[in-house]
Parts: sequence; structure tokens; C-alpha cells
Amino acid sequence: MEITAFELLGLALFWSFFYWFLSHFIAGLSRDAWVEYIRSPESDEMLLEALNPIVNEIEDRMHDKLEHFQKSFFGSLGAASKKIDEATGQATIKAVTRDNPLLGFVAEYMMKRGGLGSLMDPKSPDTATSKPQTNPKLGLK
Repeated sequence: MEITAFELLGLALFWSFFYWFLSHFIAGLSRDAWVEYIRSPESDEMLLEALNPIVNEIEDRMHDKLEHFQKSFFGSLGAASKKIDEATGQATIKAVTRDNPLLGFVAEYMMKRGGLGSLMDPKSPDTATSKPQTNPKLGLK
């Protein structure tokens, strides 16, 4: 049996059309089935189940980073507080004035005032406040 050129061309066109129709039909059915499945409540449960390990890993990492941040933050606050305490001698003054509340109040008042804090600690330089500079042009430079 011999196939002519026209028969071969006809068969090629027929199978091409059949394949195109079949692939589009199957793709359409598949797409519709997936859309229907995605809109169903079953997909939400499956998606949550699939993403649960990822969410747990993110939660664990964020917890570790938060703990690390807390340790470094409060550690740096403690160190800064200790340096300020050593620089001002505040702990020494509080220990000396513990028995006399009036003297403690006066000492605290003096420590809070910037210009009078140097009276409490002879090692620190005089830190009296100076008069602020004023500009006659009201903010225009």
C-alpha cells in the first residue's frame, strides 16, 4: 500500500488537529479540576499541613533571634548603667546617704542637675551649663 503526498498531508493535518483539540480539552479539564479543588476547604487543610514545618522553623528562628537580642540589649544596658554609676559615684552617694533621707534627697537632686553633679564627684570636671546661643534671625542661617 502506497501513501500519496496528499494522503500524508491529510493524515498529518488530521492528527495535528486531533492532538491540539485533545491537549486543549485535557488541559481545560485539568485546569477546571484544580480550580475547583483550590476553592474547596480540603485544599486549605492540605496547604496548612504542607507548610506547617516551614512555619515552625520560622517561629523557632525568630524565637532564637529574639532571645539573642534580649540578652545583648539588656547586657549592654547593664554595662552602660554600671559605667554611668562608676562615673557619677551614684552608688557611693546612695550608700552614704541611706540613713539620712533628707541628705539623700538633696544628693539626688544635685546628681540630676547637670551643673551640680561635679560637686559630688571630685574626679569629674566641672560641667556647668552655659547660656545657649541665640540667633537674631529666628532660625534662618
